[in-house]
Amino acid sequence: MAAMKHEANSRPPACLGIEAGGTRMVGLFDAGDGAPARRAEVGPANLRLLNDAQLTRRFREIAAAFPKPDALAIGMAGARAESDRERIRRAAAKVWPKVPCLATNDLETALMAAGSSAGIKERDIPRVLVLSGTGSCFFGRASDGKTAKVGGWGHVLGDKGSGFEIGLRALKAVVYYLDRDGEWSALGQRLLRALQLNEPNELIGWAQNASKTDIASLAVKVFKAAAARDAIATDILKGAAESLAKDAVTCAGKLTKANAPVQFVLAGSILLRQPKFARTVEESIRKRWKGAIVTPLKRDSVHGALALAQQALPLSSLKRSVAGISTKTSKRAETAGPLNSVASISLSPTEQRNPRSMTLDQMSTADAVELMLREDRLVTSALLAEREKIQKGVELIVGSFRRSGRLFYVGAGTSGRLGVLDASECPPTFRTDPELVQGIIAGGQTAIWQAVEGAEDDSQAGARAVEYRGVKRGDTVVGIAASGRTPFVWGALREAKRRGANTILLCFNPHLVIPRKDRPNVVIAPKIGPEILTGSTRLKSGTATKLVLNIFTTLAMVRMGKVLGNLMVDVKASNVKLRGRAVRIVRELTGADYATAEASLVKTDWKITAACRRLGRADQVA
Repeated sequence: MAAMKHEANSRPPACLGIEAGGTRMVGLFDAGDGAPARRAEVGPANLRLLNDAQLTRRFREIAAAFPKPDALAIGMAGARAESDRERIRRAAAKVWPKVPCLATNDLETALMAAGSSAGIKERDIPRVLVLSGTGSCFFGRASDGKTAKVGGWGHVLGDKGSGFEIGLRALKAVVYYLDRDGEWSALGQRLLRALQLNEPNELIGWAQNASKTDIASLAVKVFKAAAARDAIATDILKGAAESLAKDAVTCAGKLTKANAPVQFVLAGSILLRQPKFARTVEESIRKRWKGAIVTPLKRDSVHGALALAQQALPLSSLKRSVAGISTKTSKRAETAGPLNSVASISLSPTEQRNPRSMTLDQMSTADAVELMLREDRLVTSALLAEREKIQKGVELIVGSFRRSGRLFYVGAGTSGRLGVLDASECPPTFRTDPELVQGIIAGGQTAIWQAVEGAEDDSQAGARAVEYRGVKRGDTVVGIAASGRTPFVWGALREAKRRGANTILLCFNPHLVIPRKDRPNVVIAPKIGPEILTGSTRLKSGTATKLVLNIFTTLAMVRMGKVLGNLMVDVKASNVKLRGRAVRIVRELTGADYATAEASLVKTDWKITAACRRLGRADQVA
């Protein structure tokens, strides 16, 4: 037994690299004993197109082909943010428990697979991956770990110089020259033949239903046409090559000074299967960057994943610099860092069990209704205890509005949806610009109507949202987090504070401990107690949130002169009901009859204050 234990402990470490994309997932296993690495392939696995169960299933298919590894690295298409990498690690942990897992994107693995060109040590100079296949992207890494990316925006926004763009430009070119010259070109003939279409008009229906891959497949026909000296095809490929070279050089410029030595690695089916085109790209890169060393990618990207797994031994090498994140963190990344500094001295009430609802599943409907209504009555008294802080919040928002600032709500799940709801109600109710009050929800637009996995756990995404919404000094940012600890919200609050904006935290955890450096200008933490349904913060927490946000915007708009008495004198009369209300308000303020009030509103584009002034009652709306 002792001998067997010694043998097991002394075996060489085994590593598994996985590279996954829209076509397939590939695993490469190295037992560490000098034998050739073993390979296995399963179906497509773009992270954006799989749910968690499907992702885990793909990993199980790969795991079935190999023994359990000692270290694992996974590069997946669609892995952009830290929340994406965390999804990969969670799924991998179900299949390979207790195995260190380095999760990254497929660009990182491709760059790692490039190795080094002759005479160049791997980390001596920056390296830029120039990828052109169905899509296109540019990813680089410097010797100090700094990374840069250009492109990767998808075929609608980007993919310059890709197979998709080449195919799309060909379609557009042939119909353009038909309109201009009245003749169908040789390239057009090739495309119709390839698509089994009979005339140009049939391209309309085909293009409307074509996928990205369908259009990218036409690039092959463009290359064949160019080889036959077709002028249109030649011009399209010349533009594609210039575009790839230009963006490759832009990426290099983010890593080092102009014309310094940089290794440009050509990858993707367009560059690897079209050598003449690749040479044109190479010449263009060399022309634009004097220190360019251009080499093709000679190994599959999965070799890069295996190399990353091997780097993960010992475990101390599992650093952010290897996971595709620069070791030189930006100011934004620092403000959006781990949430270790914000703590709760006891379990948040939002996670505690409510003693009054322990038998909820056994209650009669009448008793359950009464219980829920009694619990909601606790909300208003809890908010009254926080009224001075709520008042300070209103004053901060009014101050922002008076200085041409804006109000931003930031939240995840129910909290985020309520913020978006309140923001969306302001333009019709108070005729405000949609820019004035804005909602930011973790996971973006999709999260408004369905859950987005892991979105609330990404503090850097919260910081980026604040950055790209242009939050600045003079704005007010309200973070809404029932437990008070949502990373997305704290990432946003920290970045907003760094930018000089006012910050408010609305939560329902009075036990929260916030360091001075992170503390918002106002913290509102009503003691509403546990939810009837444990952890379901759409209940009392949601009710309390709606009440506070109602107060914020309603009273801020009152102070900004958009209310007279208790009348909405700036309501946007965008439907029959609201136009009727506008007429009633004008009649109330001026004493005019219905027809006169309506006529005045029509002539002033349904603006109540202007209609009142037109009727000679400026004193009522001054």
